[in-house]
Amino acid sequence: MVPLERLAAYSPWTLPNRTVMAPMSRVRAAAGGLATPSMATYYAQRATAGLIITEGVQPSLVGQSNPGTPGLHTDEQADSWRQVTDAVHTNGGRVFAQIMHGGRISHHETTGLQPVGPSAVPGEGNVSTPSGPQPAPVPRALETHEIPEHIRSHVDAARRAVDAGFDGVELHGANGYLISQFLSSNANLRDDRYGGSITNRIRFAVETVAATVESVGAARTGIRLSPGGGIWGVTEDDAAELNTALLTELARFDLAYVHLEATTDEDILLRLRETWPGTLIVNPTVPGGPKQTGRTEADHWLDLGADLIAFGRGFLANPDLVERLRSGLPLAPVDEITFYQGGDAGYLTYPTYQHTAA
Repeated sequence: MVPLERLAAYSPWTLPNRTVMAPMSRVRAAAGGLATPSMATYYAQRATAGLIITEGVQPSLVGQSNPGTPGLHTDEQADSWRQVTDAVHTNGGRVFAQIMHGGRISHHETTGLQPVGPSAVPGEGNVSTPSGPQPAPVPRALETHEIPEHIRSHVDAARRAVDAGFDGVELHGANGYLISQFLSSNANLRDDRYGGSITNRIRFAVETVAATVESVGAARTGIRLSPGGGIWGVTEDDAAELNTALLTELARFDLAYVHLEATTDEDILLRLRETWPGTLIVNPTVPGGPKQTGRTEADHWLDLGADLIAFGRGFLANPDLVERLRSGLPLAPVDEITFYQGGDAGYLTYPTYQHTAA
């Protein structure tokens, strides 16, 4: 068993433990995509994590995926995040903002705009809108000359995040959103320099990383990937080769970390661990369903070479997850009904173990 007390090197910081709070959408932002006092409390309650990664934050209006999500594309939005970063730092934590451009996973009822993507191919399933679930619409395929604008939106959001007190940013390259769509073999049907071959399909991700590093620094930049994940209908027919090529390119930037979801075969993930020379976060999945990742799954991936372990549901339902893992205490279950319902119930109301026992 790998001790949680072992310090995890994380230039230019050293983390107090190897737990990461995974990004989880909670759709509790105020009108205009503003962060709220409740959001500040929510993240501060979980500041014992080695690192917190926030819910996905849109870098532009057209990049907004769901109603109720926060943004980092206006000065007012950036100012609203200061209460969150201050609260986390006051409680001794470290926090990165996840920058998430939804691409085709959006709807004009949410943004007033037609979603965009690498190609005019809709995602699978229903997307959230102010009037309820709607089928994913056909996006407008980006013209080649428009692509730098969407790279810049990530960069501008990263700059605003750092100015708002975040320790860094995570580019969301996973789960079928815009960067993931460009990586895909079925959402990206382009015939220009951003489509077709693996070299071309990783180009958007690599250029977005490069521009973000130039703006805020490599030590403040991470990226999340879901190799072969298949979320929102995104397919990577060549997941091993694609992600190996991507990590080989990203290795030259000396990023803070790569964050892999365990969405493909373990042997492929081990190959990616060998390819990536830097800090690796693994977000384990639990076979057979939505059970929370616990100490067993964490130790498995630490033994296989992960540096840090990301916990989603575990941190959602257990503000004191670090202490529960360290002491072998049971984990509280999540209340799925409250995931996206708004309000503080099921958001700020999960107790610590000591409070529950009392």
